[in-house]
Amino acid sequence: MIVRLLGTAAAEGFPAMFCRCTHCLEARRRGGKDIRTRTSALVDDCIKIDFPADTLHHVLQHGLDLGKVEELIFTHTHEDHFVPTELSLRSPIFAHEINYPLDIYGHDVAIHYCAQTLGRHSKHFRYYLVQPFQTVQTKYAQITPLRADHNPLETCLLYWIEKDGKTLLYGHDTGWFPDDTWEWLQGRRVDLVVLDCTNGMLPYRTNHMNIEAVIDVKQRLADTGSLHEQSVVVATHFSHNIGLHHEDLEGLLSPHGILVAYDGMTIEV
Repeated sequence: MIVRLLGTAAAEGFPAMFCRCTHCLEARRRGGKDIRTRTSALVDDCIKIDFPADTLHHVLQHGLDLGKVEELIFTHTHEDHFVPTELSLRSPIFAHEINYPLDIYGHDVAIHYCAQTLGRHSKHFRYYLVQPFQTVQTKYAQITPLRADHNPLETCLLYWIEKDGKTLLYGHDTGWFPDDTWEWLQGRRVDLVVLDCTNGMLPYRTNHMNIEAVIDVKQRLADTGSLHEQSVVVATHFSHNIGLHHEDLEGLLSPHGILVAYDGMTIEV
């Protein structure tokens, strides 16, 4: 399994779009891994997780062929993860020599807004409503939605993805996992864990996690038998409000065996 992290920032980007704080100005000066766009991921070039406003930038910056993507999974409908208007560009008017339809998986809010927004283009898409803890067999993988701690007005989801004998826990946007998610994860072996670290050193671990919570999640996964010697744990989805650049984050997370994501990072497990 090859996972590409196409964006690694929180909703505002890092540097934030309109911000002139010292952290954003320094990120602009440094460039490289300190430039972070809105978060999404690509699994084996055929499964896309979330569809932010920066998707075209990701295609151009990283040389992607999104025409290969036949499955799209939504975690929730915050705008840094969910821009369904852009999906109309994956219709025969704009996109040629690709397979139709695109299979879209998500909870009721995401599916409703996709169908409503795409309207006359909907025949080029198939919609699949998913429920927490109910495994779905897709063309390429088995996916199990898990409950997240994020927006209390929406059933926000994490995903357990099994493909070609490998497993991915895609763990954001969320704070500390809800009890029923921990119960489901108990003892399941995972090869790659991607975790929300929006809050950095700020003292918050609800709705989003901070560094302390990410470290604690890794420890709990180890204690319950989910991690093995080759398991990879990655932190991502960083806000500029934490005031930490890439090397700062590495200094805090690397001693705990946790990788710090950057835009375009590719992980093979």
